[in-house]
Amino acid sequence: MKKIWLWSVVAALAGFLFGFDTVVISGADRTLQEIWDSSDMFHGVVVMSMALWGTVLGAIFGGIPTGKWGRKKTLMFIGVLYTISAIGSALANDPITFSAFRFLGGLGVGASTIAAPAYITEISPKENRGKLVAMYQFNIVFGILVAFLSNYLLSGIGEQAWRWMMGVEALPAILYTLLTFIIPESPRWLLSKNQSVQAENVLRMIDPNTNVSEQIQAWEEGEMSSSSKNIYQSQFRFPLVLAFLIAFFNQFSGINAFLYYAPRLFEEAGLENSTALLSSIGIGVVNMLFTLLGLFLIDRLGRKRLMLIGSVGYLVSLSLAACAFLLKWEGTMVPPFLFLFIASHAIGQGTVIWVFISEIFPTQVRASGQSFGSSVHWILAAIIPSFIPSLFSSIGPGTVFLFFDAMMLLQLLFVVLLMPETKGKSLEAITASFKTKNIPDKISKPAIK
Repeated sequence: MKKIWLWSVVAALAGFLFGFDTVVISGADRTLQEIWDSSDMFHGVVVMSMALWGTVLGAIFGGIPTGKWGRKKTLMFIGVLYTISAIGSALANDPITFSAFRFLGGLGVGASTIAAPAYITEISPKENRGKLVAMYQFNIVFGILVAFLSNYLLSGIGEQAWRWMMGVEALPAILYTLLTFIIPESPRWLLSKNQSVQAENVLRMIDPNTNVSEQIQAWEEGEMSSSSKNIYQSQFRFPLVLAFLIAFFNQFSGINAFLYYAPRLFEEAGLENSTALLSSIGIGVVNMLFTLLGLFLIDRLGRKRLMLIGSVGYLVSLSLAACAFLLKWEGTMVPPFLFLFIASHAIGQGTVIWVFISEIFPTQVRASGQSFGSSVHWILAAIIPSFIPSLFSSIGPGTVFLFFDAMMLLQLLFVVLLMPETKGKSLEAITASFKTKNIPDKISKPAIK
């Protein structure tokens, strides 16, 4: 079990770089717009969101190397992309070059949401799979916290502070790339590629006492029994719907829009620039603490109950935040509402999404299924933040939060009516359960178990 934890931690470090890369630009937001004299639209769509468009392509096509070359090699390549992106962004002298290097980092982010959860899912025992895969999310929020803290510490070193903010990511990226050499390939992936001897060797590394023949036979008769690799066949319709909806609602909570523009949002609420950056660190702390709580609870309460808790928290926090901006409450009242929003996301969607998507598809199509769910997630994550500066200027943050609030009411209905529980089930049992269920059957049985 110690080896599984070690390998899972290494794979999950891709999430640390994901979180750091996604949020680090928030510290350079205002500075870059002033230096390059960009309009709100150009700054939002090109400078701030180009990494997200790279993430979209990484999510759409990341399933190809993950499925063809293997989980391990893809994780290595992701580390290289992060390293190049960090160094190039720090040295850029114009918005186009800067955006091009940010785009490369985005490719790494998108691919990591497929390769890392798939790898951890496939090496984990069912009773600990939730917390092990959720370590990827914990590393995301840890990376977010470190990025906010790094931005705050580097903000006072002069006009070139933004270069140090962007470039410091190269250090953990290089370390992560080197660590990927110590992990083995996923035994389930090896078996799906008819490399049974290598799969047996990895299984013995995981547990020398395991009955390798019985384990491989169980895999072949269970989730690998279907020879189909076309994710869009009718037998995969229900998991596709689940992956689409959980990814759709994840972004229509407003989480990425908020994280990208946290300092700006606090300034809109009336806080000074330094106070806004410090409040952003508070966001990172709250995010990490409640992700840890989610990590502790996901294999105890289950995926569905965490989503219910998060949905209710969303509704309360977004309603209060909308009221704060619409009714012009004091700026000091806004941070607690936004901290509650972050806590709700961390314990619900943040902890559950990558675990859930990685569980609901069988091995042969897991990379393709995760690619589908990640693509939905990142297409929306690229579109929504692109328009936030313009929306804040035109209709105001209060109206924006009110819209996200309405979307979270729909998420609550999705969780209650449609979302199944996967806690404590083997991947083979999850696959078998979907073969006997269709969407109307699920909707007609709304009871929560």
